Amino acid sequence: MDRRLSCVLLSLLLATSFRCFAPSFGCFAADSVADDDALIRQVVGDDELLDAEHHFAIFKRRFGKTYASQEEHDGRFAVFKANLRRARHHQKLDPSAVHGVTQFSDLTPAEFRRNHLGLKRLRLPSDAHKAPILPTNDLPADFDWRDHGAVTAVKNQGSCGSCWSFSATGALEGANYLETGKLVSLSEQQLVDCDHECDPDEPGSCDSGCSGGLMNSAFEYTLKSGGLMQEKDYPYTGTDRGTCKFDKTKIAASVRNFSVVSLDEDQIAANLVKNGPLAVAINAVFMQTYVGGVSCPYICSKRLDHGVLLVGYGSSGYAPIRMKEKQFWIIKNSWGERWGENGFYKICRGRNICGVDSMVSTVAAVHPSTA
Repeated sequence: MDRRLSCVLLSLLLATSFRCFAPSFGCFAADSVADDDALIRQVVGDDELLDAEHHFAIFKRRFGKTYASQEEHDGRFAVFKANLRRARHHQKLDPSAVHGVTQFSDLTPAEFRRNHLGLKRLRLPSDAHKAPILPTNDLPADFDWRDHGAVTAVKNQGSCGSCWSFSATGALEGANYLETGKLVSLSEQQLVDCDHECDPDEPGSCDSGCSGGLMNSAFEYTLKSGGLMQEKDYPYTGTDRGTCKFDKTKIAASVRNFSVVSLDEDQIAANLVKNGPLAVAINAVFMQTYVGGVSCPYICSKRLDHGVLLVGYGSSGYAPIRMKEKQFWIIKNSWGERWGENGFYKICRGRNICGVDSMVSTVAAVHPSTA
């Protein structure tokens, strides 16, 4: 075969393989959709601002974005261009992940924090060393509760600072599965409407619906109230202007107890494997531009501002800087399946990256009939 033709065929094969390997979008039957996604993934390159209007058009089409006026459109376009620069900066700081355009690319960082996070400010737990210590000798090399039926489908908190409620329900859903053998989707809206628990050691820490809350306070409410209803009986609206509609006769899962897990990563892994998915707090600054891969930024604040769910851990051979295996946590987020890797996030283990080890809680369920 002609050498030049061989090179062309090899290039085409590699390009096709890259499209199919892309962690966020996968392969698509429609070539136009795949081309759009490839363009979105490439905007972190050196020429990302040369064709910003084209990228913005793709962004609007992919995420169904419309604006009320030309003035609003132009303002969002300016924010979009700023976020292209942020994505490029994040890519340099976090080279083992892929950063680019997400559904949040027309939001300022302040808007993103206000409308899509929602963790109340808190101190690092002073009693973390009192958490039960579990044996770690026989931990599996990798583990994922999605493979064992303990994780519900990815949900979407919408434009409501209710991340704390999704983190709390995810942990209780997993614990309830371990207790009953049934995976039941629980109601975040019950927590948003009815939970106004406060941490006595933290003035102003009361759970406040779309204005934020804490996972441990949500567990405390659930323990006191008797439990949570199913999602289907108390569906999510993404607003906190409704009255509490909690019906004790429809409790689907109850809390036996909950505790803060040791800051040691082996203990976090041991509690994950033994007790089910864990409620975790994290700093989400790199998550606004995250598309896929293992996020391991060189610098990341440990100021906790987002509640998520730890569902597993694993390792990856893709580590371009040190060329060695990366250990990572697998995080379930609450921004829908079109964000990240089908709604999930991978973040490095080993250095408390973005504070991910700082505030971890485990919850134990009790069958509602015996609560």
